[in-house]
Amino acid sequence: MEQATAPASKLKIAAEQILPNFVNKRMDQHFCERVERLLGGEHMHQWRAPGPDAIYVASNDYLCITAEPELILAQAAQLKFGGDMLMSSVFLQAGSVQHQLEQKFAAYLGSQDSLLTQSGWAANVGLLQSIAAPGVPVYLDMMAHASLWEGVLSAQARALPFLHNDASHLKRQVARHGPGVIVVDSVYSTNGSLCPLLEVLAVAEDSGSILVVDESHSLGTHGPEGAGLVAALGVSERVHFRTASLAKAFGGRAGLVTCSSKFKNYFLSSSRPAIFSSCLLTHELAWFDAALDFIRAAEDRRQTLRRNTRRIRAGLAGLGYNVSDGSEQIIALEAGTEPSTLVLRKALEEQGIYGAVFCAPATAKNRSLVRLTLNAGLTEIELDKLLAVCADIRERVALSTWSSTRRRAHGAAAAAPR
Repeated sequence: MEQATAPASKLKIAAEQILPNFVNKRMDQHFCERVERLLGGEHMHQWRAPGPDAIYVASNDYLCITAEPELILAQAAQLKFGGDMLMSSVFLQAGSVQHQLEQKFAAYLGSQDSLLTQSGWAANVGLLQSIAAPGVPVYLDMMAHASLWEGVLSAQARALPFLHNDASHLKRQVARHGPGVIVVDSVYSTNGSLCPLLEVLAVAEDSGSILVVDESHSLGTHGPEGAGLVAALGVSERVHFRTASLAKAFGGRAGLVTCSSKFKNYFLSSSRPAIFSSCLLTHELAWFDAALDFIRAAEDRRQTLRRNTRRIRAGLAGLGYNVSDGSEQIIALEAGTEPSTLVLRKALEEQGIYGAVFCAPATAKNRSLVRLTLNAGLTEIELDKLLAVCADIRERVALSTWSSTRRRAHGAAAAAPR
């Protein structure tokens, strides 16, 4: 006779609420040590409800395309039909809609071919799985995106960091450990610093190393027709691979890798994200197809974004904020400790400014910050308000005590004539 068991919903405590000690220990470390003791019970990412005049500087929609009617209609037109093939990209037949769009992106970027993935994360992890191997040295800028580090870990390769934007340190690392894979971001997502790409490329070519450039925060915003920093510098034929998240300026959710056609066929049979995830859907492809045409013609928005960036960076510097680590549309207000960053976040949001909080593991332990991502749609009134709020809160957030402020003062003193 079979023994009847009570449905899970009838149990007094569900299994999901009874976790072993090795999980509870990690959760306690977060909730007890970080949230309760360090932050006084407040969570770093629990925002107050925004008002009607709130200014959002947390989105990566740099060119403000997500509300464009023609792009929405292009996507909606495909949603009417349905009937997508839900399968891995490896099973797509030649000439499929996705393959056609990949060729369109390749032509745009000056590459023989390209491939679309489910996300920028999948692009970076899948690529490094496919080109690195156990023991292969992979040289990563210390501020390279977490997905690139994850790809090295997944490949069981040797992760060898070099100092941020320091091509001389990279050269010494390669001389010591031998040729391998060099990995950089074109624009770094934490502070908006621009990679010294020509110097890095010289190290790669002199050592016979592969160069991977993540263009997530420069694709659409930099270069001819928004084709990115690599294209802007005229070195498309000298960089082995470019990757990008299309969830930034392209306003959707997918990833991109430029490559040769031969490598593409290899990637689809070796990259675990490619093999074990479904291909993009027809309405997603329709969005990116229309978005590519729109972005190529959006030079006026790129110019506006650059003007907004110059104005806010100059204004913040004049107010005493140390924004000298970067130069592009991503701006870091680095308060340092998490409690100081929480004070900053609250001071901004109370006056209607909503940025994004970056803290460990996205930053070093005591280099947390509020990140402001500018866009081409910010009005003069909004730009004025952003600077006015940043001026108003300086004493409340104890700007003069921030480690980034002290670094700025130390750098100015060191540079002063003696």
